[in-house]
Amino acid sequence: QVQLVESGGGLVQAGASLRLSCAASGRTFSSYVMGWFRQAPGKERDFVAAISWSGGSIYYADSVQGRFTISRDNAKNTVYLQMNRLKPEDTAVYYCAAQALRVVAPEWYSKVSLYEYWGQGTQVTVSS
Repeated sequence: QVQLVESGGGLVQAGASLRLSCAASGRTFSSYVMGWFRQAPGKERDFVAAISWSGGSIYYADSVQGRFTISRDNAKNTVYLQMNRLKPEDTAVYYCAAQALRVVAPEWYSKVSLYEYWGQGTQVTVSS
């Protein structure tokens, strides 16, 4: 069982930066694939970024490529999402997700159905 707690959301102006953190419980964090997803009101939950257990494989949605950076610190059981040059369309609740897998086909990292564990979410609001 893994519990995920996100933090770092807030209200910022367009062009600003935020850093989200996701702290995970459990002793096997280093074995988990970690992902960030977001959900805007009235829309489906969308993939943002994902990172393999080792950090050796990283994937981004086209909409955030070049602006967002995912990273993990296995010693701290934490995954991060650095968000730069934020846009109003980035406004959403951001969720951290985890799955206990070390071998994952690349096309699966972006699928909601891959992930078993989810955090409660943190609100990010970007004003224009």
